[in-house]
Amino acid sequence: MQLKGIHHLTAITANIRENYRFYTQVMGMRLVKRSVNQDDVSAYHLFYADAIGSPGTDLTFFDWDMPREQRGTHSIIRTYLRVNGDPALNYWKKRLEEHSISPSDIVERDGRLTLDFEDPEGQRLSLVDDNGQGDEPHIWDASPIPAEYRIRGLGPIMLSVPNLEATGAVLQKVLVMRHVRQYTLPDNSDTKVHVYEMGDGGPHAELHVAVEPDLPVARQGAGGVHHVAFRTPDEEEYHGWTNRLNSIGIPNSGEVDRYYFRSLYFREPNGILFEIATDGPGFAVDEDPETLGESVVLPPFLEPRREEIVDNLKPID
Repeated sequence: MQLKGIHHLTAITANIRENYRFYTQVMGMRLVKRSVNQDDVSAYHLFYADAIGSPGTDLTFFDWDMPREQRGTHSIIRTYLRVNGDPALNYWKKRLEEHSISPSDIVERDGRLTLDFEDPEGQRLSLVDDNGQGDEPHIWDASPIPAEYRIRGLGPIMLSVPNLEATGAVLQKVLVMRHVRQYTLPDNSDTKVHVYEMGDGGPHAELHVAVEPDLPVARQGAGGVHHVAFRTPDEEEYHGWTNRLNSIGIPNSGEVDRYYFRSLYFREPNGILFEIATDGPGFAVDEDPETLGESVVLPPFLEPRREEIVDNLKPID
């Protein structure tokens, strides 16, 4: 039983209209699901991905009226978005600058060419050359980005912890990840980053853990990350993970049916929220694939409250 890689990452925005504009018009991702946070129906839950919302391509956002994140450790600190080749990174550097985003120079980090930048709310993102590794995304024909430069999916994801021992034990002994190498950050040689690998490996199946004992504890807010989810292929293995967490005595949410996938939540020792999510059934379970994300959809258990829920949502188009 092994996790396959990154399933999705969920972040926080306090400006949902600008968020929608940036990720669809600037980043060229498709809004594949326009729904609500199932635990807080006052908030949107938007999913940006490839044309069909393939597992491993979803960058999602909760719409919460919160102050900006206070950066620090005990948190997810960077989300990598994969592209293929040096020409793609050069294209993106120019495009981001044209849209008043100030990216870094293209640098080599952990053996891969990387371009760091932040979205308008300070969400820390990087574009990384994956050399064609990972599943091929489904191309969204309406994207403003040329096909050869489009975002291919998520990964790696970087965490910050003050001490590696307890987190590393959970990653290796509970989640069966492999510690494969470490590196230092180019701008801070004192910060060691440990790389943990899932499944067949590759940037789409890596978790990078920076050890930063001198930072304050992060405070969650807009521009920050809520949780990261890892892929499990089917319900049989999903139930297996539930049994594994319970047998080891790790507190968890129990099995949660999110309708588009099945979820299981728990916190690693530094309080960072992890999710294990199934690859299916997928986002087309209640929408035509041609019109994904064009209207608000609700899981069946919320459908009786549609009028109340939708009336409280802000317009984003």
